[in-house]
Amino acid sequence: MKSAEAALSVAIITKNEEARLPACLESVSFADDIVVVDSGSTDRTVEIAKGFGCRVYVEEWKGYGPQKQSAVDKCKHEWVLIIDADERIPLETKRAIKEVLASPLADAYSFPRRNYLHSRWIRHSGWWPDRVVRLVRKNKGRFHGLTHEKWVTTGRVNDTLNTPIEHFSFSTYSHMLRTLDNYSTAISRELFEKGKRTNMFAPIYHGIGMFLKVYLLKRGFFDGLDGLVIALTSAGGSFFKYAKLLELQRMKNKK
Repeated sequence: MKSAEAALSVAIITKNEEARLPACLESVSFADDIVVVDSGSTDRTVEIAKGFGCRVYVEEWKGYGPQKQSAVDKCKHEWVLIIDADERIPLETKRAIKEVLASPLADAYSFPRRNYLHSRWIRHSGWWPDRVVRLVRKNKGRFHGLTHEKWVTTGRVNDTLNTPIEHFSFSTYSHMLRTLDNYSTAISRELFEKGKRTNMFAPIYHGIGMFLKVYLLKRGFFDGLDGLVIALTSAGGSFFKYAKLLELQRMKNKK
């Protein structure tokens, strides 16, 4: 019964997500409160969110971890579902969330994430089960990390739920390459600011190691051409993360 369930807030961060946000919001319409923190969209994202009854805040970009933490902090209720605009909560996962809220046994819950590319579910390549913590007690943890953000709880994490979150992150290979470039730039800067240093061999062995992990150990070859592209872009992301870090070091040394 709904009266026996704890109230639920949803936290979402956005920027120029008018194409994907409506389906995301439809999938979490069962929540009691939805917070959207936007970082300066120039499309109809804010208008769409307000049209769904969300509480919308526009803030400067602070990095993934701080931006998501800002959204969580604004939520009205103790329990928060953290979701991205390119994700969906299917019916079976909605039911699982409602069961948890009726009788919670932990302070954070993870879900397997089902990733789609070219309108099909990628079953290998490290994209399944891709488990992520998304349902949390907001006063029992915080986000850590600027780029590869992670919810760290001070309580107990439950990893037994098997109903998925659906993830529609990439539409084309070009989209994957643009994301590779953006993420590797952001991560290299974060590492540099933390004092991390590298050498000319690191991009090579990290890139090769990532390719072997995704394509062979994670059986990316079972996903056909998509699996090969995923392995190559993952390797490229790892390669350029360290190549760009080395570039930052050299630029600093020239000053």
